[in-house]
Amino acid sequence: MNAETTTVQARVEEALATITLTRAAASNALDLVTKQDLLAAVRGVAEDSGVRAVLLTAEGKNFCVGQDLAEHVEALRADASSAMNTVGEHYNPLIRALRALPVPVVVAIRGACVGAGLGIALAGDLRVAGAGAKFATAFTGIGLASDSGLSHALVQALGASRAAGLMLLGDRFTAAEAYQWGLVHRVVDDGEVDAAARELARRLADGPTAAYRQVKKLLRAETAGLSEALERERHAQEALGASHDHRAAVDAFLAKTRPVFEGH
Repeated sequence: MNAETTTVQARVEEALATITLTRAAASNALDLVTKQDLLAAVRGVAEDSGVRAVLLTAEGKNFCVGQDLAEHVEALRADASSAMNTVGEHYNPLIRALRALPVPVVVAIRGACVGAGLGIALAGDLRVAGAGAKFATAFTGIGLASDSGLSHALVQALGASRAAGLMLLGDRFTAAEAYQWGLVHRVVDDGEVDAAARELARRLADGPTAAYRQVKKLLRAETAGLSEALERERHAQEALGASHDHRAAVDAFLAKTRPVFEGH
């Protein structure tokens, strides 16, 4: 399959599918169209029996800064009670679709990879990061918990204590730290990310696909709680999306001021 929209490009060449976020001017922030286009691209790849590996990458200096907060503020102002419906309608289906791909998924990360962007990256199998990449959960900074499977992925990868630190505090961490913790497979110079990730994806596309499919099945058996985690995240985000702290924090973020949390 080959498809191109204003936000996502999907192409297959010699059994390697490349899905590229192309909203570089907005640091690949996830507005409604981007979420819909990305989900459609992943589902399209899943339906292509000739695909043997997937490369997920992004144009511009940042991989993905997560939810488009400007659009989110508009949704909050229109109807705060439904503004977080995007978790169940877009993020959960996207993470499920990425995790369900039967072939290896390599993610190329440059620059910022935060919030739902981090959740999407962790839904792949192998991650190649630039040395200057910066990661963060980011959700509590705007009065939310997590979505995109982060609560599940981080506990699985790092254990409860470190996952709690990253999710509660929201502190940024570096590519070197991500490598040390096992969140990324390889760190390279920023200018070499695309080539290194493509080389790895190409190797997988040329490899023993049947064996890779079985490996992924075995690995998924160890993460069977993902669906439950996604639903728990959805309920939490829907409740928090209507909170005073979240609304005030998003407004502060857009105004480039420091949020004041009142605890409700």
